[in-house]
Amino acid sequence: MKKILIIDDDLDMCRLLTHYLNRKGFEADNAPSGNKGLAKIKETNFDVVLCDFRLGDMDGVEVLKNIKQINPAIAVIIITGYSDIKMAVEVMRLGALDYITKPLIPEEVINLINRGLITENTSASSLDNGKTFANKTNIATHSGEFLIGKATATTQLYQQIELVAPTNYSIIIYGESGTGKEVIAKTIHQQSNRKNKPFMAVDCGTLSRELAASELFGHIKGSFTGAINDKEGFFEAANGGTLFLDEVANLPLDVQATLLRVVQERKFKRVGSSKDQETDVRVIVASNENLQEAYRKGKFREDLYHRFNEFSLNIPSLRMRKEDIPLFANYFLEKACQELEKQLAGFDDEVMVLFTEYEWPGNIREFKNVIRRAALLTTSGKINANVLPWEIIGGNSFGLKGEPIESAPANVVTIRPISLGGGLKDAAAQAEYNTIMETLKQVKYNKTKAAALLNIDRKTLYNKIKLFEEHG
Repeated sequence: MKKILIIDDDLDMCRLLTHYLNRKGFEADNAPSGNKGLAKIKETNFDVVLCDFRLGDMDGVEVLKNIKQINPAIAVIIITGYSDIKMAVEVMRLGALDYITKPLIPEEVINLINRGLITENTSASSLDNGKTFANKTNIATHSGEFLIGKATATTQLYQQIELVAPTNYSIIIYGESGTGKEVIAKTIHQQSNRKNKPFMAVDCGTLSRELAASELFGHIKGSFTGAINDKEGFFEAANGGTLFLDEVANLPLDVQATLLRVVQERKFKRVGSSKDQETDVRVIVASNENLQEAYRKGKFREDLYHRFNEFSLNIPSLRMRKEDIPLFANYFLEKACQELEKQLAGFDDEVMVLFTEYEWPGNIREFKNVIRRAALLTTSGKINANVLPWEIIGGNSFGLKGEPIESAPANVVTIRPISLGGGLKDAAAQAEYNTIMETLKQVKYNKTKAAALLNIDRKTLYNKIKLFEEHG
């Protein structure tokens, strides 16, 4: 049973939170002051500590520093009634896992505790009684927000992660949208020697050309219009830890030039400043496009590409790891039931067939959202096909009029031949219908393949089929 310590001088909150965590299966204890909390930490091996930032005898920063001296492996979450970003950055730089503001939301507390336990459990010595990823080829492991599947492609990916994580190599992560590039970056961070330092994630696609440099490197007051105060950038905030730059090819070329200097020299200047600042940050970047192709097109600096390309990882799409689909389905359903406070009995067999046959263009992100939607629409029992989105149900086979329904696979959707009047326009529609249906027959009603053969996108094919249904 995992041990949690709450340090807070609000005795009522301490008692309530302790009781709540005990009911959730943790062994929770509390202390009303920093000194009493530190005394308990010296006596007991706690897994996670939740500490109020403002205590009567010391503040959260002082408690955090002392905890890390006693046991650096303890995950520390700072509780505060003051949503202060400077304080958040400070405690995370000093090794806090995260911070949470009052009033506390129980689910958020549990999620952060689970993250703290992930940090502890993802080391090679604690995963599966000391077995490494390479030895766990038939095991699916999950804790908190992470799940490791058992498909061959998944196992190979985690073998590479285990190899590169303890190093300081810069890494490029490739993967389609929704494959979990940030989760992989976090996994690398948590298996590295920097795991007790900050992990910062930046979506470069959301950074405007004007503010990208300021967000990454910070700025000084008055350096540009709107710079009313000094600001710390992500490189400064992540010092000692890991900085994850998602969709890095979206950065402007002038910012890429500055970034190259920073990763080479480990120094940077805030915008508007002439003073160099040292930085010790491991950089992991991600892209859903090939950066080698991007620099050939002039979109990305070639020298920056070679600087980042010390090691690269390719995250397989969900359709390339179909063995993991049932694992992710049950995992996401468990999470959705917790979120919705429901108890559902799993999935009908036909639903799992649909999940396995669907192409999942949005990958794990899309899969998670489909499960959450299905759980919301299902009141009890098992999730059935009626609550799945049309593109998943429609992606399966069709029963055609004039053919015995037994000849079509299970989970069929019937499309009758369209009934049209005379005229050239109707004749063209009838010819289009015949062409689409013949193509679907050829590819055994796989609509992704049919769309490719017809030289149209899948959404257009869906729309035409829906139109045929309406006129049937």
